[in-house]
Amino acid sequence: MWLKFISLAIFGIAMAHLEGVVVVYLCKALDFNEDGSNINFLQKFPKKYLLIERTREAATIIMLVVLAILVGNGLLDMIILFLWTFAFWDLFYYVSLYVLIKWPNSLKTIDVLFLIPKPWIAPVWVPISISSITILSISLYMLF
Repeated sequence: MWLKFISLAIFGIAMAHLEGVVVVYLCKALDFNEDGSNINFLQKFPKKYLLIERTREAATIIMLVVLAILVGNGLLDMIILFLWTFAFWDLFYYVSLYVLIKWPNSLKTIDVLFLIPKPWIAPVWVPISISSITILSISLYMLF
């Protein structure tokens, strides 16, 4: 069982890095300064590319759902595996961005977390906390 969870954590970390690299290239291509919040970037983001970005986000969720379905045994197991992999992906997305471009410069930095169905905006500490709590909770659940 632990091999499955470790493998999914590694998958989530690799997927997070891939997404981080995409965001770095996107920021560079659109000449966005990575120093502060990306809310201004969202306002300047061309509308036609917002739709493309939403499809990328949807594809990410679809990949995580399909993976959980393929690996899970029963609905509860699939939900747990989805949340586990999602949490590693979300947490290490920020780690990857920090390693690549030193962003965010603070856990208080405001981020556009998700664009579906509308922009979700919060300080970076919110998704990092939720992901960390999810990983800890599932780890404790597996122990007992």
